[in-house]
Amino acid sequence: MFAFIKGSIEEKSSGYIVIEAGGVGYKIFMPEPEIETIGECGDIVKVHTYYWVREDNISLYGFSSKEELRMFEILISTSGIGAKSAITILSNISPSSFALAVINEDAHKLTKLPGIGAKTAARMILELKDKLKKQELESKENEQKDELNKAISYNENIEEAISALQVLGYGKREIEKAFDKIKLEDMTVEDMIRKGLSLLGK
Repeated sequence: MFAFIKGSIEEKSSGYIVIEAGGVGYKIFMPEPEIETIGECGDIVKVHTYYWVREDNISLYGFSSKEELRMFEILISTSGIGAKSAITILSNISPSSFALAVINEDAHKLTKLPGIGAKTAARMILELKDKLKKQELESKENEQKDELNKAISYNENIEEAISALQVLGYGKREIEKAFDKIKLEDMTVEDMIRKGLSLLGK
């Protein structure tokens, strides 16, 4: 319903901010690190939003970047993860670190996040990697229909970065196009992911 809200910060509190836009004050729940860095009262800001509707709860969740919003949507699509849990997770890990933990099946790293036990971590990895496999199958079918010339010289680090970005919901083709614009030599996997996110989020 709301793609984003742009207006002045009227209030900053623990767990949420209030933005005034068009004479309406919107209470928007956000990860704590973003609340701290988004600006001060009176500043004009743009917040990407998710409209959360349940029988007993209608809330707005906000994020400074599309990457954070996309990760939130991925998290709440995972069994046992609600909006509040997703916000808590986003307060404690970046999208790139989260994607790498899933790709590397690093359950130990995920269990360090508040509210994530061993079973939940295992389920998150299983569900998200299953989604990734489906995306790969769809990508292969598309490649058979329309073969693209690839300028990228693949290695394990690039493949890992591509897989991590797929976990965050991006298609393989759009990732490859973004990587065509980047000098990947001597970059770490996480640097590739961060740079890819900056291009894909535009």
